[in-house]
Amino acid sequence: MSTRLERVIEKMKAAGLTQLIVSDPMSIRYLTGIWTDPYERLYALLVRTDGKHVFFLNHLFYVSNTGVEEVWFSDMDDQIGLMAEKIDESQVLGIDKVWPARFLIPLMERMPGLKVVLGSDCVDDCRAVKDAEEIAIMKKASEINDLVIQKAAEFVKPGMTEKQVAEFIDAEYLKAGASGNSFPTIVSFGANAADQHHEPSDTAVLHEGECVLIDMGCVWKGYCSDMTRTFYCKSQSEEEKVIYDLVYEAQENAIAAIKPGARFCDIDAEARKVINGAGYGEYWKIRLGHFIGQTDHEKGDVSPTNSATAEPGMIFSIEPGIYLPGKYGVRIEDLVLVTEDGYELLNHVDKHARVIG
Repeated sequence: MSTRLERVIEKMKAAGLTQLIVSDPMSIRYLTGIWTDPYERLYALLVRTDGKHVFFLNHLFYVSNTGVEEVWFSDMDDQIGLMAEKIDESQVLGIDKVWPARFLIPLMERMPGLKVVLGSDCVDDCRAVKDAEEIAIMKKASEINDLVIQKAAEFVKPGMTEKQVAEFIDAEYLKAGASGNSFPTIVSFGANAADQHHEPSDTAVLHEGECVLIDMGCVWKGYCSDMTRTFYCKSQSEEEKVIYDLVYEAQENAIAAIKPGARFCDIDAEARKVINGAGYGEYWKIRLGHFIGQTDHEKGDVSPTNSATAEPGMIFSIEPGIYLPGKYGVRIEDLVLVTEDGYELLNHVDKHARVIG
């Protein structure tokens, strides 16, 4: 944890900040190892470059041994006033992106000379580069995903509903030791697969000849996994084979381009080159991938507009797709870790077209 704080402090110095309010519970856990869900209550860590950090805590929270100065308060106390006493009004204050306006605005009114700036990048950029412990945990989360998707493929049969399959997956996660889902499981049959975030229905029944798109992820020790596979019930049409092969090729091209220093827009372009070149660009209008860690979507993406470069320790998804309204959709998604000299796939389930049921 101290190493993570040191990295954040270096980012703060580079940004010209001496003080930063961190209120995202995930970021606080990242920096301190302490987790609590504050709901609507004030909960914040004031990180300072002089090392004199301050934790603001409601007596409702069960928190101990933080290792930094603690300021405790009740619901009836002047919480903003207590914060103001610890903030240097003569210095710029960084604020993370999730701190509610109901706290920020009263603080600014209390300290009219205080200049505030968005400071989330100081933490988010550190969270984007995973350390060895985080990588090991995320590999395990992906192992669970690999196990459960294979069980799901064997489970699916004609006549089942999307919701039945989703509930099976959710139950298998718990059996495998996961604490739950990293996002609501997506199961889409046939034309529903053209809706990229379709919610499983208890009335959508699987018929022979339909595709089965499953997008799923679990949480293991506080970190997420995410993957997508598209299967075919009993048979796959010739057109579906062509579309599937295009998506497969697009993903393979993009993954092959991943290495330290590679621009994310260039990685995205490798996949888009295949799909656009085949004339299906209008059926894929979203980014290629997203960063992942304690939440399924973290800061950072693989998109045409992101010219930032990959660094060892980053983990993100590569998930091209083609979505044909009223017909079907295809998506293949894996998580990729950037290594010192290239990449490592975190998912190992075969992604060639597969007929099930």
